[in-house]
Formats: sequence, C-alpha cells, structure tokens
Amino acid sequence: MSIIAQHGEIFIILACLFGFFMAWGVGANDVANAMGTSVGSKAITIKQAIIIAVVFEFLGAWLAGGEVTATIRGGIVDPVLLQANPELLVYGMLSALLAAALWLLIASAKGWPVSTTHSIVGAIVGFGAVGLGMEAVAWNRVGTIASSWVVSPLLAGTISFLLFKSVQYLIFEAKDPFAAAKRTVPFYIFLVGFIVSMVTLTKGLSHVGLDFTFGQSFMLSVLLGIGIMGIGIIMENRVKGERRIGDQFGYGSVERVFGVLMIFTACAMAFAHGSNDVANAVGPLAAVISVVRSDGVIDSAALVPWWVLILGGGGIVAGLVTYGHKVIATVGTGITELTPSRGFAATLAAATTVVLASGTGLPISTTHTLVGAVLGVGLARGMAALNMRVIGTIVMSWLITLPAGAGLAIMFFFMFKGIFG
Repeated sequence: MSIIAQHGEIFIILACLFGFFMAWGVGANDVANAMGTSVGSKAITIKQAIIIAVVFEFLGAWLAGGEVTATIRGGIVDPVLLQANPELLVYGMLSALLAAALWLLIASAKGWPVSTTHSIVGAIVGFGAVGLGMEAVAWNRVGTIASSWVVSPLLAGTISFLLFKSVQYLIFEAKDPFAAAKRTVPFYIFLVGFIVSMVTLTKGLSHVGLDFTFGQSFMLSVLLGIGIMGIGIIMENRVKGERRIGDQFGYGSVERVFGVLMIFTACAMAFAHGSNDVANAVGPLAAVISVVRSDGVIDSAALVPWWVLILGGGGIVAGLVTYGHKVIATVGTGITELTPSRGFAATLAAATTVVLASGTGLPISTTHTLVGAVLGVGLARGMAALNMRVIGTIVMSWLITLPAGAGLAIMFFFMFKGIFG
C-alpha cells in the first residue's frame, strides 16, 4: 500500500490547514498593501477597505485566478520526475506552504511589506533543488518568473508616472481644476472598468465555462467600462465644489472628486490581487489534493476544485480582518505622502500591471508592483517626496524573502519525509 493511500486523509487535512494559514498571511501582509494606498490617501476608511477587499479579492480569485495557480502548481518543479515517488511532491508542497506562511507571519509582525509570491516560489524552488535534485527545477521558468519581478515594478512605476503627469496637466494646471476634474475623472473611471474587464474576459473565465473571442471580450469590456463610468458620474455629481480658506485653486474639492475614483481603483486592485496572489496559497494545496485523489498520479493539468478557491478567499479575508490594519497603516503613509489623485495613479498602474501578469500566468509580486507604482508617483513630484529609508527597508526584505522561504521549506521537507517516510 502506497504512502499516499495510507496517509491520504492526513495529507489533505494538513494541506487545507497550511493553505488556510498561507492565505491568512496573504491577507494580513499583501492585501494590506493593496488597500494601503486607498486608506492612506483617506479616500476610504479601513472598514470600507475590508468590505471592498472581501468582495473583490474573492471575485478575482474565483474568476481570474486559474492561470497563475497552474504555474505555481506544476510549472516550477517538473512533475514528471516525481512519478516514481509522488509522496515527495506532497511533502514538498506542504513544506512550501508552511514555510511561506511562517515567513509571512514573521514579516507581518515586523510590519515589512514582503512579497508572498517570492516566499512561495522560493520555498518551492528550495525543496525542489535540495529534496529532489537540481535538475528537477525548471530553471528557465524560474528565470522568467524572477525577471518579471524586476519588470513589474518598473512597468507599474512608468504607468503611474505617466498617469500622474496626465492628471497634473489635464486637471491641476487647468484654469478651473474642479470643472476639469469633473470632466476628466469619468474617463479615468472608464479606464479602470475597461482594463480589468478586458483582462478578466480574455483570460480568466474559461474555467467558469465562458469562453469569449477577443472581439467579444473587447466589446463587452467597453460596455462594462461605460456602465461603471455611469455609476461614477452619478457618485461624482454629489461632490460639491466648495473652496476652503487657504485653498485658492479649489484643489480640496478636486481631491474629493478623486476620492470617488479611488473607490473604483481600490476595487480593481483587490480584484487584481485576488487573481494573482490567491494562487500562491491555493496552488500547492491543489497539487496535494490532485495527487492524493488520483492515488499518486501526478497531473499538473487537473482542475482546481471550486472549494479550494473558496478556502483561499476565506483565509485571505480572515487575515485582513484580524491583522491587516497594521500593515495598511505602514504602506499607505510610509513611502511617500499620498492624496487621492496620487493614490489613484499608483493603484491603477499597479492593478493594470498585475492583471496583465495574471493573464499571462506569471506570478509577479503585488507588493513590488505597488511599491514601484507609488515610487513612480513620488518621482513625478520630485526626488524629495520619497522616503528613502522606507525604500531601503523594503529592498532588504525583498532580498531576505527568497532565502528565508527556501531555507524553511528545506527544513520542513526533511521533517515531513522523516515523519511519514
């Protein structure tokens, strides 16, 4: 009787527990990043942020999360090499989950914005290289993933720099900034709706049974964008242009118009984050379940059971509610001072980059992308606006995360091997 048939139940229970713990860490550390800009720029309250995150993280995971889950599950370590002893894959994925979750717990306690993606990828590479041998790791794939970690902050930074420059030019330098804001912001809202719908429709919905051609997706996204823009215009019309004392240009009311826009970008960011990062918690869990269910046959293409995505979504929500407020406070105000118009540029840039990456199945780091985007906005205002010390800490935590994830995973891998083997 194989090890898997013997301990199958235990493996699945452990995988669910560790997967939930990992998702909890994602919620506590990463979702807090995603929401940090919106809360930091005072566009929404922490309570509203939690409600938005609960709804849209969950939708993102369920509608657009399948692509990245596949990469995490079967794309990093070559599953074919494990056909002889599939229980090694089970130990490895369990240890990867536990290692990454533990590291996230440490980081969240310290208030470092580390990357959940790095932790889990580092952990999988760690157990693969040491537990199975160097040739078990698909190094070219790891290279692609690692290079996407450099590209994503740069891309997001560039987009947010350009977006914020366009805001400065079209609105803040206009004769009547408030009127200009009311004219221009609906187009930004349209952009938010369009980009998120487009990527979701082209990539995400195949496992829900909906497959659209590119043209259909495009038309639907335009319609969705227009619909969302309509809601935005109604909300925007409630904002009255009053001038406060000492605000000769009426910038205060302009920022309030952007406050409306931030609600939309916060939803987009939560959706994007759910689509990319739930996979970090769910990928290894799905791998364990498919191996146990098929009694040791390793199939990297097996469908993710729907309840697994729900478990991941639930864990994320739990982490955000219990522990997320700490990290939200750090990210929203730490790197550079945010107002709704700056926060908007940063969030939309990050969300765009992340949903693009989810579409191509690349597990990029939401944390890095968002940090890059916030840096871009800071740069658009000049170097003095950036807090270099915080940026230094962030870069340090980026460097530590991979070895920390890998080291812990190797340790747990041999522990599980000892217990069950």
